[in-house]
Amino acid sequence: MTVTDPQTSGVQAAGEGCLHFELGEELSLVQDEARKFADDVLLPLATKHDREESISDDVYRQIGELGFWGLTIPEEFGGAGFNNQALAVVLEELNRACAATGVAVSVHNSLLCAPLMKFGTDEQKARWLPKLATGEALGAYSLSEAGSGSDAAALSASATRDGDEWVLNGTKLWVTSGDRAGLILVYMRTNPDAPKAKGITAFLVPGDAPGLKVGKHEKKTGIRGSATVELILDGVRLGAGDILGEVDRGFPVAMDTLAGGRIGIASQAVGIGQACLDASIKYAMEREQFGKPIGHFQSIQHKIADMSTKLEASRLLVRRAAWLRDAGMECNRAASEAKLFASQSANYCADEALQIHGGAGYTDHFHVERLFRDARITEIYEGATDIQRLVIARSLLR
Repeated sequence: MTVTDPQTSGVQAAGEGCLHFELGEELSLVQDEARKFADDVLLPLATKHDREESISDDVYRQIGELGFWGLTIPEEFGGAGFNNQALAVVLEELNRACAATGVAVSVHNSLLCAPLMKFGTDEQKARWLPKLATGEALGAYSLSEAGSGSDAAALSASATRDGDEWVLNGTKLWVTSGDRAGLILVYMRTNPDAPKAKGITAFLVPGDAPGLKVGKHEKKTGIRGSATVELILDGVRLGAGDILGEVDRGFPVAMDTLAGGRIGIASQAVGIGQACLDASIKYAMEREQFGKPIGHFQSIQHKIADMSTKLEASRLLVRRAAWLRDAGMECNRAASEAKLFASQSANYCADEALQIHGGAGYTDHFHVERLFRDARITEIYEGATDIQRLVIARSLLR
């Protein structure tokens, strides 16, 4: 079977009946650019981002100059016009260096730009996509609340009609980049009498909307440079033109969007896992015990081999899910499989990396302790590991 890639070359045909898995020339150039930025700019700053719990404006500016904020936005709106495969490759490289920066890029592209491009009106696209493409407006996504996490439809924050306007009130939690976002996709309950998944509407809320306030900043175990905040909506007034999709039909938008978001976080997990493997190989060849590098011992070799195998499998799952999404094919199960396996693999690699580094790995002398902390969230956000298993099983047991 010959596979033809739907957009930018990812998995390419290598002749009838066989495949090779090299990136195409264009996508390889994108990867090289992301890798250079990750190594030269992000990696030297990753510890600083972690300790200061913030990412500098200069880093955000450079991401814009590279075109990564608008990576998947069409060229007609000022974007780079790439696809989900390209985004997965870029996210892997960025997260290999700094997961805090990586998640900001992932949320912006997969949780804000993607649904806007798919469900937005021509006016909404013309208004927002050029700003999002350059990073003038940073994107954020707000679904969760205190009472709605894995049960995503259990929203209580509400939007009510007032003439031609909608008035939004309530509190949202766990909003990545919510403190500096120029546009936030916020889900609100608009029909309290409907079944809970039927009465939700998606709103495009400008970051400077009157009545929108940033509440507490969460103190997190990992990805500390990325701000995670509470948002308080106190009488935020929006017009009908600020609704993404249809009234009371926001939940399908949220679920479709999360499929792309899960591919993004799976890419993040691969990047973190790769950083763990790279650090482990380096340390195993430098650290000597009993008169030789510890990498010469079979127990360490087995750890390295298992880490590499899990990462290669994760990478293929991620790229397959991205390929399916680019082709417009059903990808929910594939996205969940990629998210499930890649996040578990990242945590496995982080645990083994710390073990290989021994007592030194438990200190901040080596960055594996940061990787260990950063990896843990990949099994929680964009749908916890148990939710991914439910999605996978339900798609099979129909």
